[in-house]
Amino acid sequence: MSLPELWFILIAVLFIGFFFLEGFDFGVGMLTRLLAKNKDERTQLLTTIGPFWDANEVWLITAGGALFAAFPNWYATMFSGYYTLFVIFLLALIARGVAIEYIHHTETDKYLNLWHWCIAIGSFLSPFLLGMLFTSLIQGVPIDETMTMYGTFSDFVNAYSVVGGLAVVLLSLVHGLTYIGLRTTGPVHDRALSLLNKVYVVLFIGLVVFAALTYVSTDLFIVRPLATPILLGAVVLTTILGIIFANKRREGLAFTMSGLSIVFTVAMLFIGLFPRVMISTIDPAFNLTIDNAASGEYTLSVMTKVAVTLLPFVLGYQIWSYYVFRKRIHPKN
Repeated sequence: MSLPELWFILIAVLFIGFFFLEGFDFGVGMLTRLLAKNKDERTQLLTTIGPFWDANEVWLITAGGALFAAFPNWYATMFSGYYTLFVIFLLALIARGVAIEYIHHTETDKYLNLWHWCIAIGSFLSPFLLGMLFTSLIQGVPIDETMTMYGTFSDFVNAYSVVGGLAVVLLSLVHGLTYIGLRTTGPVHDRALSLLNKVYVVLFIGLVVFAALTYVSTDLFIVRPLATPILLGAVVLTTILGIIFANKRREGLAFTMSGLSIVFTVAMLFIGLFPRVMISTIDPAFNLTIDNAASGEYTLSVMTKVAVTLLPFVLGYQIWSYYVFRKRIHPKN
């Protein structure tokens, strides 16, 4: 395996880890308005993600940093071409993060309500915009021979990208509901499992539409005729198993299934993209690949040594933090 291939896999793993971990964060954030009925229930929901949400976002920062260092041409083309989407995404992420911190210091109902809406809207926009970005990425965008992207509104916002964005939102919502079922007790817990069945139906319909549009709008079924349908089938299977385990009140297994649905979806996108990193709709010769977008051998070699040295400590710390804060959050008496 070459170093560019290794770093493509590592970046894919980082994004998969981000969507898996931050997915339930986004879901819980949206559910503070959709599920919780009063201040105490919203506090209970936020307490479930309190020790984790900022650490989960580090996966995105690390993925962006690895992208910048390992594939500078990919980073430059994507971040400049998707500049507007990234700005809105970062503003939503910032508003959400600030609200989670400030909400504990608010003394008036007016500002408490404001921060809760910031959390809910930011938690919706963040996965929606990322879903739009990744689906339009595999659909292809106008890139010329100088690796310059000339995207128009319709390249970012179209039927496929909007459905892709909504699919990520629904996956996050389901992941958040299973996480609430795993981490809470009381009325919120029961309401979450009850709502989960309804959201699962919408998710299943959304996945069918997304699969059909993927077949029509991308070349994933052509370049990966075996992997793409297998991974789509795995997403459907984990969705069905998630419904079954949720109905049996097997919260841990339901959470695992919703997480695997996200893992298989993101993995399908990266596997379908490889060895390309960005697809040009102008000419396939202008595609960015892991070879023409990568840094030099020395840079990738040094990065690999640093990653191998530090990654076990980072993973160990995060696993330990989840173990420490593993207990269920009870409603306020």
